[in-house]
Formats: sequence, C-alpha cells, structure tokens
Amino acid sequence: MRILIVGNGGREHALLWKLRRDAPAATFFATRPNGGMADACTALDIAPTDVVALAGWAAARRIDLAVIGPEGPLAAGMADRMRQSGVPVFGPSAAAARIESSKAYAKDLMAAADVPTAAYEVHTDPEAAAAYIEACGAPVVVKASGLAAGKGAVVCETVPEAVRTARSMLAGAFGNAGSKVVVEECMEGEELSVFCLAHGEEFVPLLSSQDHKRIGEGDTGPNTGGMGAYAPVGFVTDALIDEVGERIVAPVLRAMAESGSPFSGLLYAGLMITADGPRVVEFNCRFGDPETQAVLPLLDSSLLEPMMAIAEGGGLGAQPPVFRDGAAVTTVLAAEGYPGAYPKGAPISIPAMDADVEVFHAGTRLDGDELVTSGGRVLAVTATDRDFRHARRRSREAAEAITFAGRRFRRDIGWREAERRE
Repeated sequence: MRILIVGNGGREHALLWKLRRDAPAATFFATRPNGGMADACTALDIAPTDVVALAGWAAARRIDLAVIGPEGPLAAGMADRMRQSGVPVFGPSAAAARIESSKAYAKDLMAAADVPTAAYEVHTDPEAAAAYIEACGAPVVVKASGLAAGKGAVVCETVPEAVRTARSMLAGAFGNAGSKVVVEECMEGEELSVFCLAHGEEFVPLLSSQDHKRIGEGDTGPNTGGMGAYAPVGFVTDALIDEVGERIVAPVLRAMAESGSPFSGLLYAGLMITADGPRVVEFNCRFGDPETQAVLPLLDSSLLEPMMAIAEGGGLGAQPPVFRDGAAVTTVLAAEGYPGAYPKGAPISIPAMDADVEVFHAGTRLDGDELVTSGGRVLAVTATDRDFRHARRRSREAAEAITFAGRRFRRDIGWREAERRE
C-alpha cells in the first residue's frame, strides 16, 4: 500500500505516526517532510500547495491513499484534483472547504441551518464595520474571513481596539484573508474541540479535546496556532456529544449536501460551551493542530480503515473508533518571538524519552545530521497516562528536557482540567 501525506507540520507528523502503526508494511511519502518525519517516509520535493504537480505525481505512482493535512491545499482544490486524477483522497472539496476558508460563508451557512453560534455581521467597508462595532459594544470578536494560520481572530476588549483591528484587517494586515471581516459577539464559556469523521450526512465523533490558543500562561497574550492541548475533556458527557451532533454537526452536513457541496473528510467543530449549551466558534475542514497530537495517541482502533472507506466513497468504515482509557497532554515548544517574527536554524537537543511520551515535529529540519528549528511552533510533546495529572506532569517535564536557543512553552497546559480534578 502506498500512502501520501500532504503537509509537513506537527499534525502531519502525528498522522504519519498513527498510520504507520495501522499499516506497518505500507510505503509512505510526504511533501518536504520535517526533521521528525524524514526517517519514517520517502521525501517528495513538491510543495504541499502545488495542486497540479502533486495530483499528477500521485496518479502516476498509483497512490492508494492521499491524506491532505493543511487547510491551504484543501481550499485550493487539491482534493478535487486528486479525485479527478483517480487518486483516493481523504479531504473535502474546495467548495466544502469553504466551511473554514471563508468564515463569512460558514456563518451564513449556520444561520440558514439554524445552528447555534454568535450573532454577527460580515463587512468589507471599514466605516460600516466600525458602526456595527459601536452598536455592539465590547468585548467583541473581529475575524478575518479567510485563512490566517489560526491568528485571524482577535478578541477586543474595547470598542476603539475593535475598530482599529477591523480597519487594519480590511487595509491588508492579513492580505486577502482580511478583505472581508466577521464581527461577532464575544461568547462566554469554555472552549471545546470535537473532530468528526464525515462523509456526506454520515459522521462519527472522535475523542473530545481542548487547546490553548494564547501565547501566554493563564491564556493571555495574542492568539497563536495553538500552544498545547489535552484529551479527553472532563466535563464532556455522552449527552453533550449527542447534542453537538444533533444541533450542530448534522444540520451543517445536511445543509452542505443539499447545497451541492457535500463534506468528505474530517470536520472540526470548535465550540463554546455556554450557559445556553454548545455554540459554534468556528469550523475547520481538517484535523486541528495541536489537538491531533493529543487525540491520536489515545486512538486504539485503526484510523486508516475509516480514512480509506471515506476516500473510496464507501461511508465511514465498518468499525467505530475505539479510544483507550486515560489522558493525553500535549505541550508545544515555540521559537522566541512567535507568533511574530522568529529566528530559524537553532540546533535542537532532544534526549531519550520515556515510553508513552511522543515528540511530534513541526518547525524542524535536518541540516546535514543536525536537527535545527525552521518554524514558529517547533515541537509538540505528548504524554499519555491513565492519570491526567501524571500525563500533564510528564508532558511538561519532557518539554523542559528539550533545548534550543529561545525555546518557550507554556507550563500550564490543561489548567482548567487540573482545577476540575482538585
């Protein structure tokens, strides 16, 4: 079996790690793999964003499954091109990927499907955006409608800050991603991530998780792509997951199918659990990062089997996902300066790790035989244990043992869960 992983970040390393366990005899390829993926696959020197070249390569090599990790290639139509070339692919069409690539589209879709989410308006004119912000008051959330690498949502504590943020986005602070802005109410509650394997109107949820988007401890500072995550989340019950499925996932999948843009792949529901129940913060059209690094190490059953079934158009597979008891905690190590400008090329030292501690690479590369930094989020350290507190401590201690110049990480990942368990 020949499997192609498109992408080279922490999420893709975790997908490669899991799929190799599901199919140890398979041959794996990855696009410009990072320093941790390199020994586990054959490197393909084609950019993950090169839709035409990758689809042509995959068809010529008779790839049995292409797994597209990042949102950019999905939004650019890579899954469409793969399918047209006869390659089984796990990932939605460009039309379905609009659930993430256009927050304006997603909000309008939710409004039409009566899915609970924050009140909002979409604006392209800075004066109209400012007027709506002033009418709403603060706090308020301003979002770039397009893809902004997880950094395009700003929680503004004052009206002047929100107006400045909207004007900045519309003036090009996020490029084309900010040509439209979504201004929405600031919901109160606790965030929750729910991944669903989906094909058409069928879906099955995976284990719940929670990530930490802010750079600073105590969830302070600017948003990032994610500084850590843990799974499962203690307050999540079967009844809550059923409610999420019935009120949020099923109506959205139905609306997408009815509109001619059926979803096939991994639908990520980013939720706020409010006093009135779950409400949608955002949808993603792919596995989340770093939640994937926390969820997959707890998945005992095959991920490959449902991926293949979905890619071949046969539904969700025969077996529901099975997760082991216990918890996983993932701590992200970032470069100094992230989420702003950061240096590259710092040598990385990773000592031997205990069993049940995995180091997933993101912004790393090999410089000869030396592992060096190459991105803002460099590594994600996941520890699993039957006891959440032990997993949390082991993840933090393993992160501490890894060194590179300017290394920074949060030592409070999972702090809400820790407080619940005290």
